[in-house]
Amino acid sequence: MKETERAGAPLYEMLERYKAEGKSSFHVPGHKNGQAFKMEGSAGLLDEVMTADITEISGSDDLHHPGGVILEAQKLAADCFGAEESFLLVGGSTAGNLALILTVCAEPGTVLLVQRNVHKSVIHGLMLAGARAVFLEPQMDDASGLAVAPSEETVRKALAAWPEAAGLLVTMPNYYGMGSDLAPLARACHDSGVPLLVDEAHGAHYGQHPELPPGALSCGADGVVQSTHKMLAAMTMGAMLHVQGPRLDRALLRQRLAMVQSSSPSYPVMASLDLARRLLHTRRADAFTAGLAAVETLRRGLVELPRFKRLRPEPPQPETGGGETEASASGLAPRSTSGAYRTQDPFKAVIYDATGVLSGFELQAELEKRGCVPEMSDERHVVLLFSLGSRVGDADRLLAALREIDREFPPGPISSTSVHVSTWNNFANSFISEPVQFSLRPVREEETEPIKLEMSEGRIAAEMVVPYPPGIPLLYPGEVITGEISRRLQSLAAAGTRFQAASDPALRTIRVFLKQEEI
Repeated sequence: MKETERAGAPLYEMLERYKAEGKSSFHVPGHKNGQAFKMEGSAGLLDEVMTADITEISGSDDLHHPGGVILEAQKLAADCFGAEESFLLVGGSTAGNLALILTVCAEPGTVLLVQRNVHKSVIHGLMLAGARAVFLEPQMDDASGLAVAPSEETVRKALAAWPEAAGLLVTMPNYYGMGSDLAPLARACHDSGVPLLVDEAHGAHYGQHPELPPGALSCGADGVVQSTHKMLAAMTMGAMLHVQGPRLDRALLRQRLAMVQSSSPSYPVMASLDLARRLLHTRRADAFTAGLAAVETLRRGLVELPRFKRLRPEPPQPETGGGETEASASGLAPRSTSGAYRTQDPFKAVIYDATGVLSGFELQAELEKRGCVPEMSDERHVVLLFSLGSRVGDADRLLAALREIDREFPPGPISSTSVHVSTWNNFANSFISEPVQFSLRPVREEETEPIKLEMSEGRIAAEMVVPYPPGIPLLYPGEVITGEISRRLQSLAAAGTRFQAASDPALRTIRVFLKQEEI
């Protein structure tokens, strides 16, 4: 593809022409290029957006049957990100995850191998498909206690145990920017003739700069979903789905995308995807120079604030030899291993108070008081998201806030021990679950009762429990609430975590199925 083509933004340029022509609208939307609000004075910050908020008219193309500017924009996206074919998404990565699952799980009862700590959109896809999920336990990072992805050994063992599986779906990187090597997982899947699907929502920028980890496509993934709005420059809800290879039915995928996306997609959102792609396509690695300079400023500043540590992979440890562990004897990687965490997104600065004076939630609150708004926090960590749009001044302001916090909250001695804290833990005894049947059948209220969380051990969950952020379910309906899980949930609730999907967002109570003798 020629450089002149890459420098174009056909979808965005079409909207600019539409605005400049000043035609009268006899089509939806009803605000008529924002005129409805001008009668009242103004729509304020939406004035400019509404002049480009159009629908499928002559020359604007059709997202679900593209043949003009949208098709051109998608071809440019495929060239930019290294895919054979790319699709614009206006429903975020959620739409892409749903479409991929509905494509590979084309019939109810299909088995899909799924990383246990996935985003709730994956669970919703399984429900819509009526799929049976075989959950694979992720490896854990020793130092942080955070989950990364399943090991190659676990994947191969699962593929051997469930040869009818339609594929494997994993998340990479996780919400904290942590990752491991995807290439062995792709090889394992392809050796069994099935696709590797990757929820790469937080890795749209991967592979675009030498300091960034490689992208999922370059590692061999067949279907990759990216939130272009998260780590690149598109508007919120703007995402992309990239595919390569022969293992996905692309005609079916297009039909599934039409099912889960609006028939009236937002043209401003799609145009922002086109612009975000053009920025990357024309500037390539240079697009990240200012953002990486901001990250480096933070790194240098943290040297002078030793209480605030930054999450990063530990260097590989040399082989020590010795006897086999139970896990290695069974052909599985050990549950906790420093080798699980190999890559860190430099734009995800994950910090914590090593003295333990401030929890992650408390540190986030103190930063927000000083005008710095983090992406998220857990009991231990605060996730600070930088991007190609960040500047050194942003890092300077953050460091000034941290210095002020350091003065206001005396640190005391810095602990030399690791603290294991995670927003997710399965505590399962097996690396590979039995198939879990998902469906759209609602849980009937008369089959359940709310009980105090501290009384939940041994009961069967009747609702999904999702700490948000990051939106990763800790508990699914039908799972037994073990003592470890109950205590984990109590700890999160006491720390102020808010929960989605649960009937009580503060999780003082949890809904469980009635005992058999009570039915």
